[in-house]
Amino acid sequence: MYLHSGCQIAVSPDTKYFAVDWLGVEVTRATLGIIGMGSIGYKVAQRARAFNMRILYHNRNRRRKEEEEAVDAHYCEKMEDLLQQSDFVMLVVNLTPETHKLIGKKELGLMKPTATLINISRGAVIDQDALVEALQNKVIRAAALDVTYPEPLPRDHPLLKLNNIIISPHIGTATVQAIHMMAEEAIANMLAVLNGQPIPSEVFPK
Repeated sequence: MYLHSGCQIAVSPDTKYFAVDWLGVEVTRATLGIIGMGSIGYKVAQRARAFNMRILYHNRNRRRKEEEEAVDAHYCEKMEDLLQQSDFVMLVVNLTPETHKLIGKKELGLMKPTATLINISRGAVIDQDALVEALQNKVIRAAALDVTYPEPLPRDHPLLKLNNIIISPHIGTATVQAIHMMAEEAIANMLAVLNGQPIPSEVFPK
């Protein structure tokens, strides 16, 4: 939010000076709650550790003790506990019937009014109508979405009219390097099948 609106101020033709009392929120030493501690969620935790963030996580299965200790992550058996304590809540879950609208009005109401919700999973994990209401009424401070439902949002969608949200066009893996790695992985899997070898990235392991 801070970077986005700061850029707008910096490039606006109406800007004559930068306000000295325009302040953002520190990430360092803030509490990050990660919902979905799979391989991606764990990599998020590794990066957050570099900012000395306090890391909480909620997952179907608890990570091994040594994995928790490596990133100093603390397990929350109840998602509600994570929501109430976190300054930043990041969604990193698969979209399943269980996670559809995982975050709705009740969950948003449990979050701190100073908290930011971040979604890098799938748009339908959040009840977008509830999110609009929460952002409009300052139930939470802000949201950052790389994913929405649908994609792109209709141009008249109320999320697009808010100033306390950042929306990016599902670009979490949109780098030259990532696309190359995905192509190489796909080829390796096809070659394994053709050669009767174990599939490196089998979606449904036997």
